Amino acid sequence: MNKLFALLLTTGLSAPVMLYAQQEAIDTAMVNRIREEGLNHSQIPVIAHHLTDEAGPRLTNSPGFHRAATYVVQALQGWGLSGAQAEPWGEFGYGWSAEKTSLSMRTPYYSPLIAYATPWSGSTHGPVSASVYLVEKMDSAWITSHLAEMKGKILVIQPQDTTLPANFKPDATRYTDSALAAIGDTYMFTKEMLKMYLPYILKNMMLGKMLSASGAVAILHASAHRDGTVLAQTMSGWRVKDQPAAPDLQVAREDLLRLMRLVHGGVPVTLELQSDTKLYGQHLQGSNVVGEIPGTDPTLKSEVVMLGGHLDSWTAGTGATDNGAGCIVALEAMRILKTLGIQPKRTIRIALWDGEEEGLYGSFHYIRNHFGDPADMKLKPEQSRISAYYNLDNGSGKIRGIFAQGNEQAAAIFKQWFVPFHDLGAATVTLRNTGSTDHLSFDAIGIPGFQFIQDQLDYETRTHHTNEDNYDHLQMDDLRQAATILASFVYFTAMRPQMMPRKPLPKPEKFIFDDIFP
Repeated sequence: MNKLFALLLTTGLSAPVMLYAQQEAIDTAMVNRIREEGLNHSQIPVIAHHLTDEAGPRLTNSPGFHRAATYVVQALQGWGLSGAQAEPWGEFGYGWSAEKTSLSMRTPYYSPLIAYATPWSGSTHGPVSASVYLVEKMDSAWITSHLAEMKGKILVIQPQDTTLPANFKPDATRYTDSALAAIGDTYMFTKEMLKMYLPYILKNMMLGKMLSASGAVAILHASAHRDGTVLAQTMSGWRVKDQPAAPDLQVAREDLLRLMRLVHGGVPVTLELQSDTKLYGQHLQGSNVVGEIPGTDPTLKSEVVMLGGHLDSWTAGTGATDNGAGCIVALEAMRILKTLGIQPKRTIRIALWDGEEEGLYGSFHYIRNHFGDPADMKLKPEQSRISAYYNLDNGSGKIRGIFAQGNEQAAAIFKQWFVPFHDLGAATVTLRNTGSTDHLSFDAIGIPGFQFIQDQLDYETRTHHTNEDNYDHLQMDDLRQAATILASFVYFTAMRPQMMPRKPLPKPEKFIFDDIFP
């Protein structure tokens, strides 16, 4: 899930869906076949292993992303899908990888420290050793007055909160029935909120450039998480050209607070670190991965049902829950449908997106290339032929329902479609919205785009963008349930007499993530 502006969240009460719709024809025999294949013959652990353990971190345009894309194309071809390919969407910029990262305290005593290189940060080009310099204020005046003291030092950025209160909340949770009934908008923000937050981002970018130009050996930041969990992401660090950048590491909060206390106590601290990183400029174009099960109805086969999630990830882990899980489920849904030999009336297309973490780049540019630009709403013919897009990108939890994004007619249909899956814990349909992921690109151009409601598990507390986002945090039974439901929803959509109902076409408006930074 994209968390470029993670602080901008809004909540509210769920709008009840009290609608009347014509009875949907549900092929019970096909549902039973999908359930049997999805729940009892799942290939999810195998797909997950390839996509996480073998591919590794999948930062946009990195070797790991390209390994994953190659695997996905080969898997789709092996299952017999048509048109499986990595489809370029436009120029992104340099890829990046961490080649070797280590950090330890050498004086006043030896201690290994937990640290990860910040994506797109610079390289030490081998091991270095230097004394610590504490940056007490992230303020331009303070930094300017102390610049001369920073050269040749390892800068430790003192966090605003230097305490670690006890945590009595469970790491992992599931939605209760009452929480589902009251679910509101999630991960939503407005352009006005973005305008308020953007100066903070730009200020940090400017201060980061000041510190990089100080001649310091490296810069260390405290993780926003605790208990050895390290958040490793960047708000705006990707590069469209090869620009100088200082080595920059995210450090376990407890480790960095110890360094800070030692310096404040007057104890000299020496660190040894190595942060060898590499830029990749051979392929500046970004690519989504797509493939299809062609429709068979002479009239309806030109219409398309889409499903997917984002293939890119951050780098401290292998992107298992964000968003390997959504991609694994989407791939398994396609495998289920192909294994069952379905003959869909409409074409079913999977799309695994690139550049989501930096601002929904892959899906947004796919929309512009195929369907039109929200800025002027000059629609291309393909826009009228997409029935719906289904997205999964909230971790490894089972599907508990769906956000209907204010589409009342679709909500009434979804309530009927969930009936065969009430025993699997999925029943909630809300007219509320969720944001920060790729269905927004479709919604912005007037195509029905939906994100499922998923159990939260330890997504926000442990795995989201952290070093713990690995295979072992995937809940395989939950993913089997999700793939079974997703395959069914896609099948239902492909077989309906009509396309999914649409909301009124949005007014022309620049997409919220388009050209964020000046």
